[in-house]
Amino acid sequence: MDGRYRIRPGRATDVTAIAELQASVQLQDRTGGKPHPQIASWVEDLMAGHPSVRPEDFLVAEQDGRVVASLVELRQEWSLAGVRLPVAMIELVGTVPEHRGNRLTDRLFEVLHRRLADDGVPLQVIEGIPYFYRRFGYEYALANDGAPTIPVNALPDGPTVGGLRPATVDDADALAAVDRELAGTGVLSCPRDAAAWRYEIAGRRPDDIARRVVAVHEDGGYLVHTPQTAIVVAATVRPDDAVYAYLRQAAGPDQTELRLLLGPEHPLSLSGPAGVPRRTRGWYVRTGDPADLLARLKPVLQARWQAADLRWPGPSMTVGTYGRAARLHFTDGLLTHVTTHRGRAEQDAMIPPGALLQLALGHRSLPEILAEWPDCLPGDRITERFLTAAFPRVPVRVWPCA
Repeated sequence: MDGRYRIRPGRATDVTAIAELQASVQLQDRTGGKPHPQIASWVEDLMAGHPSVRPEDFLVAEQDGRVVASLVELRQEWSLAGVRLPVAMIELVGTVPEHRGNRLTDRLFEVLHRRLADDGVPLQVIEGIPYFYRRFGYEYALANDGAPTIPVNALPDGPTVGGLRPATVDDADALAAVDRELAGTGVLSCPRDAAAWRYEIAGRRPDDIARRVVAVHEDGGYLVHTPQTAIVVAATVRPDDAVYAYLRQAAGPDQTELRLLLGPEHPLSLSGPAGVPRRTRGWYVRTGDPADLLARLKPVLQARWQAADLRWPGPSMTVGTYGRAARLHFTDGLLTHVTTHRGRAEQDAMIPPGALLQLALGHRSLPEILAEWPDCLPGDRITERFLTAAFPRVPVRVWPCA
């Protein structure tokens, strides 16, 4: 690249270089400009022992043998209303300060997106700098956070007997079963298998910044939160006083507010003490091929149309995205398959790519999209009715595998 840089997959021998790079550029506002040791530990865990990451899942840019920029993809499977979707969570995007301004992040994402397209991974997800990742084709298309902040002194101050206890690796199979049950409902989730749960419970270094505390409830649900500060990142427990009392005890000694990184409609958000409302944030999402994404969602789409007693009147429906188009094929009114369409044939609907992502993941319904996207054009009343039934809002219960 420009005769100065080379981009390549990571190697196990890069662990020290990548850990030092990332520790020196991530969360520097928390360390006063010093290397962040918990970031370094996270890199070391990702490089050795993480259930879904290999060293080559890192991409590095190097100059004269020195690693000067890197990122990592964490492959996982999410579930949307029971349909499994391959996802790549992008983390630890960073460049050494003196090498910034050379488009290294652009080049890393170009290589990453080609790799994911070749491997058939339809969704990429990332958190990060506001607006920044729109430059690479990402859209805020997935709700994140938004639950009220609860004063710690408003939580019950009582015993947790009969409530929650720390999880052990012996709980991994039961936790995986809870995730399978959740994935079979009409939500968007990131189900973990038993191996992933064992890793979360006992596989990380103590100072890994991604380490979480897992507690299990006597009723079989779980609660996941950060150490010391008790920021809740996932929960399937039935809310009761024992759960909130546990969270009060888990809070740090100087902690005055309980953060729930959950949606405002989550049962734990709705059932607890009154809190201060918070604005919902979002994850960036990208798809390289809208037709492939819709093809994977075929069972969900057909089930929704059948539930609404709808049958498409023609042999196909073409949904354009102001570039590529997805052609949905029907037999006797039932969806059979989806193909990519390139051409100028008449299209039944025109939906901007970002709007289609929001619809596909249940971030917004079609009426909400129509209210905000003037260039979302469903064509006619029949098409609008079908797309409205196909894309309802979906509750988000995602705790990504990091």
